[in-house]
Amino acid sequence: MTAGGRRIARVLIDSPLPQLDRLFDYVLPEAFGEVPSGVRVKAPLRTAGRVIDGYIVEIDEEQDAARTLSEIEAVVSSVQVLPDRLYRLARRTADRAAGAASDILRLVIPKRQVRVEKAWRAVEAAPRPDAASVGSARGVLAQYGGLLEQLDEGGRAAVEAVPGLDAGLPHWTHLLASAATTMLAEGRSSILAVPDYRDQELLLTALQRLLPADALVRLDARQPNPDRYRAFLRTLDAAPCVVIGNRSAVYSPVNAGLIALWDDGDPLLAEPLAPYVHARDAALVRQEQEGSALLLVGHTRTSETERLVQHGWLTDVTAARRTLPRVLLSTPQELEHTTQRVPSSAFAAARAAAMEGPVLVQVARPGFAPTLVCAQCRNPARCAHCGGPLGARRRGAVPVCGWCGRSANSWHCGECSSTQVRLASSGTERTADELGRAFPGVRVIVSDGAHPLQHVDDKPALVVATRGAEPLAGGGYRAVILLDGARMLQAPELRIGESCLRWWSNAAALAAPGAPVHLVGVNGPVAKALATWSHSAYARGELDARAPLHMPPTARVAQVEGIPASVRRALDALKPLGIAGDAVLGPVPLDGDDGRVRALVRFGYAQGNAVAAALRAEVVADAAQSRRGRGRPRVSLSVHLDILEPDI
Repeated sequence: MTAGGRRIARVLIDSPLPQLDRLFDYVLPEAFGEVPSGVRVKAPLRTAGRVIDGYIVEIDEEQDAARTLSEIEAVVSSVQVLPDRLYRLARRTADRAAGAASDILRLVIPKRQVRVEKAWRAVEAAPRPDAASVGSARGVLAQYGGLLEQLDEGGRAAVEAVPGLDAGLPHWTHLLASAATTMLAEGRSSILAVPDYRDQELLLTALQRLLPADALVRLDARQPNPDRYRAFLRTLDAAPCVVIGNRSAVYSPVNAGLIALWDDGDPLLAEPLAPYVHARDAALVRQEQEGSALLLVGHTRTSETERLVQHGWLTDVTAARRTLPRVLLSTPQELEHTTQRVPSSAFAAARAAAMEGPVLVQVARPGFAPTLVCAQCRNPARCAHCGGPLGARRRGAVPVCGWCGRSANSWHCGECSSTQVRLASSGTERTADELGRAFPGVRVIVSDGAHPLQHVDDKPALVVATRGAEPLAGGGYRAVILLDGARMLQAPELRIGESCLRWWSNAAALAAPGAPVHLVGVNGPVAKALATWSHSAYARGELDARAPLHMPPTARVAQVEGIPASVRRALDALKPLGIAGDAVLGPVPLDGDDGRVRALVRFGYAQGNAVAAALRAEVVADAAQSRRGRGRPRVSLSVHLDILEPDI
């Protein structure tokens, strides 16, 4: 340090307050010795009159010793938990979403575990796969034209996974495991992000067949804190590894050569906490910053991914040879003159298949009868206390509210005063009950949120499962029956067609080669896309339909919510950017007595940085004013960019 100078540390404060989302300068006392950037510290916050946690982002030297600065109170640990690449990723991702970097880092950096930290030893020898594993992996990747070249050159690709099973596991698990094995053989790390623990278990099994255990790092919210912190410390090592985790795994601080997401249309990959960044968007930002290879893999194609393909930002990759499911359609007209949920053709296929092995029956909802109606006027049966829907847990049971859980012992219809209810829907348990009577002597297995199953054996059985809860059958299902399709498509959601196509395709991919897949009671574009397995064409059609309406993902959308004055100021701040008039929907009042309103703002991708910066500035100004004022709500303005389901 030069004469007259002093060391200063620029610290990112770990605070949810938006006005603190910037770097603060502190004096770094000489008594601390050599302090690297990225470590945890405790620093005084004079406005709050207390000491707060933070991270040193930069260390610099300042000649102006007269400037009044507080000193760092303590260096908590010498471990550099915030490397520069992680800070830059968090900062860029938060700025794009008009959020705070500390909110991103809170998802990534676990709480410190002192015993784990003291016992940790960095990996000395970098793990490598053996030659046989590398050869097997390259053989799998060679099935996809140009995919090996994309990985070697740090390319970006949207990959349509081959449906079906291979060695008892879905083919997509072998695809991701092979890509990670190829990267590790070159001394580079990989990040594999999947929606839930079921996918994580399957992918881990595929990886364990190719890679040594010390090369695999699992990041899981279900892990105990010590295990999670131990895994995080491993990602800080220079030795390459393969990270397997859920949505927050995309921020893992490894020096990644590959980032891969499975099934990016799954809503579990959308972060429910501010700043609400989808794992796909975080991966796109990271790839742009670091130049790693990027794979978005799925049986279907989201409209967001297809948009990137159309713009040439992602390369479309499919297998050179595909064996596709045999999908048969049962139109609504076939069910008009019958009370049966399963048409005769699908019933006959299920009966024949159930003599050989398991048959999958996918339904929309769990439980026995999730929805009841008045037996006389057919109006929905509602709870007298909260207005929630009434359902039945078994035939003849007292109706129970699906919201508050109260029993409706003396229910009567508010329209016609009838006291009788009628079963209006069938969940997993009622479907299992009906199929059990129709297939005497055949096992009936239920798999849903209350009865989750990972695997079923290869013996004859009827497996009734909700969407996404289908267990894996080792040899594949001998037939797949997709029920309640028309009910699923009736959901009031912008992308319900995409969601249904994804649910049905993932179930169809579990069928044995040549096994029939019956989609019951559905026709139209979604059914055609499933039958012809033309998911990218369906996604292009969705983009064409949304473009004239400027709906996502053809345009970006920001949701601005708060008290009327705050929302109005935020909308006024966007007018200099040319965003006004038809680009703004609302504000409209929200349900409740607090007087809050909501507005939607539509804007082009080229305006994204400017819009996010303007809205973020308004959030900071509003938070600072709320803190100074009295009698105002503590949070009077919130912003959510890139919402999946606009609601106004």
